[in-house]
Amino acid sequence: MFTALQNNTGQEIIKDFNIDTSKIDSILLFSHEKGLYYKSTAALKIASQLGFPRNLMAVFLIVPAFIRNWVYDFIAKNRYKWYGKQEACMIPTPELQSKFLK
Repeated sequence: MFTALQNNTGQEIIKDFNIDTSKIDSILLFSHEKGLYYKSTAALKIASQLGFPRNLMAVFLIVPAFIRNWVYDFIAKNRYKWYGKQEACMIPTPELQSKFLK
């Protein structure tokens, strides 16, 4: 499930984990069982749950986080240059909306 950091659920997570949103501008992965992950660790943990071949990216969890996060930041910094930027956000289908926390 997904949520925006700006809504009530996101704000609760920010408060519970004392997240400084001025310092963390990244993907966050929260699990009641395992806690909070961010940046490359969050992305790779999510990828590990996807189908083949994307789940193979989880092998990069063996690389130290400071190296993975440098690569993550480099990709994040250049993604619009490489892939372009949409003028408007897509409107999610009802099926996709069901995956978002309110």
